[in-house]
Amino acid sequence: MYQQFDFGIVGLGLIGGSACIELHKYSDIRIIGHDHSKTHAEVANQIGLVDQLGSLDELIAQSKTIILAVPTHVALNLLSQILDKIHAHQVVIDLCSVKSALVESVADHPNRARYVPCHPMAGTEKSGPWAAISNLFDGKVNIICDQDHSDQDAIETAKDLSDKLSMRTIYMDSNTHDEHTAHISHLSHLTSFALANTILDKEDNDQTIFDLSSGGFDSTVRLAKSSPDMWEPIFIHNKEYVGDVLDKYIAHITRFKEAIEREDSEQLRELMQYANRIKRILK
Repeated sequence: MYQQFDFGIVGLGLIGGSACIELHKYSDIRIIGHDHSKTHAEVANQIGLVDQLGSLDELIAQSKTIILAVPTHVALNLLSQILDKIHAHQVVIDLCSVKSALVESVADHPNRARYVPCHPMAGTEKSGPWAAISNLFDGKVNIICDQDHSDQDAIETAKDLSDKLSMRTIYMDSNTHDEHTAHISHLSHLTSFALANTILDKEDNDQTIFDLSSGGFDSTVRLAKSSPDMWEPIFIHNKEYVGDVLDKYIAHITRFKEAIEREDSEQLRELMQYANRIKRILK
């Protein structure tokens, strides 16, 4: 079938929906969308995120570039099926937060070279098509992984997508990506979930703790509002690196706990001063 749509976007939540908003800033771009949730699909259509809805097969048949903006476990189920059905000139791009599992799942697929693993380092704690916003990706980094395993024109298509989303592009192998994101993204979500659970345990007996919360608490626990449907498969499919970084985090927490218990002011200050070095990186 003739590819009448420039992009087919599977998954019309925060990331997929926000990508639709940016791509529609180009008046000649047409988008067909699909979401397993009928409600999400209907909302995305009603608010104009897509030009048309379609079944997965219709989207595959009619799209020049197919974008998977779905949770990791869903992408693992769909990626091979999509690659089975594409033609030589089509490109498949995923936007998931874990790369190695996806790359390995299609390593021997005959259409592997038409697939480009990507990860736009952008997002909020909100989900669904109603969470989609303009400029979500502006100035953020899009990571293209394992570029040597994709056709050059497919890489150029992914790079052009980065440009259209106003993102900076960097290149990385999938294992390095998963290790780095475990440190800078996955750990922060895990610790936010754990902090929220700690406070909720206290809240059962003391509502006052929430009455006293302020900006610092709100910003620290914000990520705990994130969707479990998205983050559970991220933690599971990146369990090796997530486990490693959790061990390191627990060791640091233990050092703080021991210094406080000993009333070791010098050690406690040293730990905080070492942490202050982050200001050199994050200004």
